Amino acid sequence: MRGMSEPFGLPEVVENDLVRQVARSLTDAILGGQLRSGAKVSEAAVARELGISRAPVREAARLLESQGLLRASPRRGFFVREFAANDVDELYDLRICVERHAAVAASRRLTDETRSALRRQLALMDTLARQDDPATIAEADYQFHRMICEAAGNGRLLRLFDGLASELRIVIGLVGRLYDDPMKLARSHVQLLEAIEAGQPDRILGEVDHHIGVARREVGLLVTSLSPATQEVP
Repeated sequence: MRGMSEPFGLPEVVENDLVRQVARSLTDAILGGQLRSGAKVSEAAVARELGISRAPVREAARLLESQGLLRASPRRGFFVREFAANDVDELYDLRICVERHAAVAASRRLTDETRSALRRQLALMDTLARQDDPATIAEADYQFHRMICEAAGNGRLLRLFDGLASELRIVIGLVGRLYDDPMKLARSHVQLLEAIEAGQPDRILGEVDHHIGVARREVGLLVTSLSPATQEVP
């Protein structure tokens, strides 16, 4: 019988649902636009609003910092991440590589069930666009692209896409601000899905390059035009 190994000196693992709940609340506020780019996240104000101590708020902020949603400033606290043009360019450079591969792979594995699910997602985006709900359609947009990555059948590729999720959701939210008519954003996905359904790799790559390339250019211009405004959380 093998003996037990010596302790590594690792810290105690504590299950802390409260930290995750706070992180989720802050994430929803960021994605929903209540906490805008550059806004200061006051630990005291958040703790007071949620009726909790500051400790879990601080841990949640550190978690979101590791995910790229917040940035820490020494002696000043945490701020909502601001995207510079080069940040957008790097993000889309990686995104287009991932989604080119995913879309071609998804077309080869496409089933009736997957096709129906993607079509339903397009219909949902169309419905949300009619309701003019930018935050919700941005989330539906993200889910549509994730479903394509999931349909590719490569677990590592899906995890890579998920690793971009936090930053990607913010950027997709910015995309929603580019269109005066939200229907235009919803319907911009139709040709991409039709190319995947047709199973023609060259056409698929062209649609991915166009679909993501337009967003890459426009979001970069939008981010450049936005003047950072630091706000306190009410």
